Amino acid sequence: MNEGKQILIIEDDPEISMLLQVILSKSNLSPVAAYSGTEGLLHLQNNSFDLILLDLMLPGKSGEELIKEIREKSSIPIIVISAKVAVEDKVQVLKIGADDYITKPFHQEEVLARVEVQLRKAKNDPLETAQMEWRGLTIDKDKRSVTLKGKELQLTNAEFDILNLFMDKPEHAFSKKEIYENVWSGTYYGDDNTISVHVSNLRKKMAEVTEEEYIKTIWGVGFMLV
Repeated sequence: MNEGKQILIIEDDPEISMLLQVILSKSNLSPVAAYSGTEGLLHLQNNSFDLILLDLMLPGKSGEELIKEIREKSSIPIIVISAKVAVEDKVQVLKIGADDYITKPFHQEEVLARVEVQLRKAKNDPLETAQMEWRGLTIDKDKRSVTLKGKELQLTNAEFDILNLFMDKPEHAFSKKEIYENVWSGTYYGDDNTISVHVSNLRKKMAEVTEEEYIKTIWGVGFMLV
């Protein structure tokens, strides 16, 4: 159950903020509102949250600046909710560490569904093997931690979940549809750059540790752990 989970809403539009607060409260979640990037950071410094809903165009600090600062210290799930609809805007925020992106105007059901997906990822499945290893790459599902050649990788929730999926079936070619539906638990419409961006981020973080290839692109299909 997600009852009582603390959700930080960083949104400068009072009406949108209030709507999000109502949506979350109806699902027994506990929303806390911040109306600027600076106020959002202050809340994060003084309190513990389970997830952040973040606008990009904020007074004080922009949403992009906030994501970068938060990712230096925390892997808390971040869902961006923005009026920016350009693909390059979505790609940029996913590259710097956001876990998901919702465009305005949004449907209440979509917001709740995506929040529930991110919160569910933080729960442990007792039936799963807690730790797996592949070619010096170790993933601990209980701790949600990953080490490569003995060095810990700082991954976002989305990056962790994609790698976790790959580790379940090494040398299996996962289609983008298969990855999306397993990680985000939603319907894949075939025009989403989310997966490619997160996989690219994973590769970059691995490349900082070793020159060995771990994730191979299977053209016309998707990706494979090799």
